[in-house]
Amino acid sequence: MLDGKVALVTGGARGMGAAHVRLFVQEGARVVFGDVLEEEGKALAEETGAVFVRHDVTRPEEWANAVATATGTYGKLDVLVNNAGILRFRRIADMTLEEFERVLDVNLKGTWLGVKSVIEPMTAAGGGSIVNISSIEGFIGAAGLSAYSSSKFGIRGVTKSAARELAGAGIRVNSVHPGAINTSMVTDPEIASGVDGKAFVRAMVIKRFAQPVEVSHVVVFLASDLSSYCTGSEFTVDGGVLTGVGY
Repeated sequence: MLDGKVALVTGGARGMGAAHVRLFVQEGARVVFGDVLEEEGKALAEETGAVFVRHDVTRPEEWANAVATATGTYGKLDVLVNNAGILRFRRIADMTLEEFERVLDVNLKGTWLGVKSVIEPMTAAGGGSIVNISSIEGFIGAAGLSAYSSSKFGIRGVTKSAARELAGAGIRVNSVHPGAINTSMVTDPEIASGVDGKAFVRAMVIKRFAQPVEVSHVVVFLASDLSSYCTGSEFTVDGGVLTGVGY
């Protein structure tokens, strides 16, 4: 499905990002992926044959390096998956400004920088596809997730504005909104302590956590030419949480 495509995936060393990298490679893409987790990134690169680069998505110079690695290694860039993100569970009264800003820096500013960084090489390639990973928290808020929800709502705005701005260059921009996915973001108590996983499951029509690759299949579709008429759109992978039932 992705034969001949060159893709850059952020936050690719573990979790959903690693699933994206593996499936992209399986589908024939040539993949560069970045992360701040260097040990895990190097191990995944060895496993898959993808190219790993250390990449802090909040830093423009590291974006420039990641893009240059992709274009320098493979001659072009067709796909960006803005996957890098962090979650901090903290009620507003208890959250520091620094914690709030850090979540927005990684999740929202990192996404915006990614879109900005790939415009030139994708335009030169005759077009491309940008897939921004948001969340169901980009549609609904939950207590304790004000920073995360704000960032994911913001990604929806970046996606829609970019879709309008970049259509003339042949660049499509869409967002994917996972629900409860079986990754460390929702299972590691140090990352998401206080998040009620059982409440997530009660709200689902499909009453289980998804495996990361179930999100990757949607991302691959949006990266491929099969989604050639999709831009500015929002794709949920949430087990039915957003069918009108709250959690």
